[in-house]
Amino acid sequence: MKSPGDLEHYSNLVRSSEDQARRYEVIYCCEYLGFLDPGEKRVGCLLHPLQNGGVDLRGVSFYGRELCDGHFCPSYTYLTKEEKLALIFVLDDWYLYGLCVTDIDLVKSYFRMVGDRLLETPHPEKMKSEPLRKIVREFFELKLAWPYSDPAVNRLGKYFFDGSEYRIDRIDYEALGCKTSRFDSILLSLSSRFTGRDELLAAEKILQGHIDAFVEAYSASR
Repeated sequence: MKSPGDLEHYSNLVRSSEDQARRYEVIYCCEYLGFLDPGEKRVGCLLHPLQNGGVDLRGVSFYGRELCDGHFCPSYTYLTKEEKLALIFVLDDWYLYGLCVTDIDLVKSYFRMVGDRLLETPHPEKMKSEPLRKIVREFFELKLAWPYSDPAVNRLGKYFFDGSEYRIDRIDYEALGCKTSRFDSILLSLSSRFTGRDELLAAEKILQGHIDAFVEAYSASR
């Protein structure tokens, strides 16, 4: 364990070399998240005492140690145990996992749709094995390569960011000549932007294909 003098020294070092400005006013966004290993496979808090020889530098961050100790993102509360385990078993890429575990609408809508078809909650243990693991991963990989993704650089999922503010996007189905899509929550999570009805129908066909593939594989594994 380092001494109080070491803590002050390292804290002053961080403060003198880092911008202390808050990134966003309305959301938590800590600048001290980073890679914990040389291979850049694990992501976590760079100020945590486990990363600094016992020195707790979290007080240097804008949010402070107390908030870091007690803060959980909304997904911690709103995703079920089964949904969380499914993502853990299927997604081994830190970036994709981060995109998906924080997208409550995407995760819950997907597992609700397949569960409604199966008439049961899918067991996450089954998703450890192929072909289900591959099928689920390919669905969530749509977050990385969705052909109807809005090109706006200030958009993430259904959110648009403008400086310190953000707003939630809506798809104008009336302008497309369609009723609200049964996949609306998923389409928004994928940052969808459509130029016409045909694009919307094509997008729905892709999503339906992913749902059908899961249901078929899961039913075969019973």
